[in-house]
Amino acid sequence: MEQNDSESKSYLTFKLGDEEFGAHVSQVLNILEMTRITDVPQSPEYMKGVINLRGSVLPVIDTRIKFGLAETQYTQNTCIVVMDIDFEGETLNLGAIVDEVLSVVEIQQDQVEPPPSLGSQYHSEFIDGMAKVDDHFVMLIDMQKVLNSDELAGIAETSRHQAAEEPEN
Repeated sequence: MEQNDSESKSYLTFKLGDEEFGAHVSQVLNILEMTRITDVPQSPEYMKGVINLRGSVLPVIDTRIKFGLAETQYTQNTCIVVMDIDFEGETLNLGAIVDEVLSVVEIQQDQVEPPPSLGSQYHSEFIDGMAKVDDHFVMLIDMQKVLNSDELAGIAETSRHQAAEEPEN
């Protein structure tokens, strides 16, 4: 399908530290208030654990850690964005902790510039581009690329393992 330059797409914008990011709304299922997260032993540092989401196990990652930012205290604005990730033909639901959800914005394709070379602070492979919204820039990310296939396999395994351990209600 050919894309028209004036085609607009909706992005959920959120803050991590002082930076603003946007994820395509097609990847966002839900936004949850911060809740208690059950630790998963021997998981990577960015993997905060799992929560129960309507009877299903939802793995939760700390997006700040995954993006190479310093860990921070959670505030009343901290929340979990539930994402839909495609992994080996299956849909994997994943919670991503963000500092604050801002809004849903419409961004025209012709507003999107290629990601700049950001050095080692950000892993730019998951940044699709930069868009100027009002008077600031939003880094557009592809949540599909935030985790590599080995990391996704580990998270899928964690979900299955935790689900098997949970007692039936």
